[in-house]
Amino acid sequence: MLHYPFVHRALIAGILIALLSGYYGVFVVQRGLSFMGNGLAHATFGGVALGLFLDIEPLWIAVPFTMLVAMGIVRVQLHTKIAGDTVIGVFFATSMAMGIIFLSMKTGATIDAFSYLFGSLMAVGWPDLCAMFVMLFLTICLLPMWRRWAYATFDRELAQADRLNIRIHDYLLAACLAATIVISVRLVGILLIAAFLVIPPATARLIAHSFFGMTVLSILFGLASGVVGMLASLAWDLPTGASMVMVQALIFFVFVMKQGAGGEFR
Repeated sequence: MLHYPFVHRALIAGILIALLSGYYGVFVVQRGLSFMGNGLAHATFGGVALGLFLDIEPLWIAVPFTMLVAMGIVRVQLHTKIAGDTVIGVFFATSMAMGIIFLSMKTGATIDAFSYLFGSLMAVGWPDLCAMFVMLFLTICLLPMWRRWAYATFDRELAQADRLNIRIHDYLLAACLAATIVISVRLVGILLIAAFLVIPPATARLIAHSFFGMTVLSILFGLASGVVGMLASLAWDLPTGASMVMVQALIFFVFVMKQGAGGEFR
């Protein structure tokens, strides 16, 4: 199987997804935004369905659609007194409802949508890889923002007192998170991509002594589980996304049993 081009594309995609989700996932976990990742993953369904309805490559519609949803969530959170999980729930449900309506209006689109829901090794093409490399390049360009995002993550009020524009950074982080989710759904699937943003960072949180260490470990755990899970799916003909998530969960529970859920940042 390793001689087939589609397997090469899938392996490269798995590595890129692990890098991106491991990096952004630490902010999701440390800020308590796990539901945000899950909500944006499901909001992607609305953008995918709209792309299928318009007969346009779903990726090019789903990326701006999900980014708009992410920024809409941040805006409502910042300007209203509604709880964050409630806001996410509203946008999540609305996007899903829109997706269902678009699919009902397009004959034969349901089968195509299925591949986005569950992910597939064979579904990953060169356009998907190009989008992942672009996102990786943008993430590298935004690396100087890591320190500011980390500052705002641990002490939001002090960051504001230091004249850090928290709102702009919230919008930027949400947009990056949305883009990472959308470009990953071809391989992992809408239903499971949120796990990539939560499980490796949560595992890293168990043993890391600093936020930088948590970021590095999260990326490493994501890479290891991504490669092992993908090879397992090839060897035993299992769903790719589910295999990778199961490896992530196995690593997580090994550390939970060995070291417990303690550990304070220094």
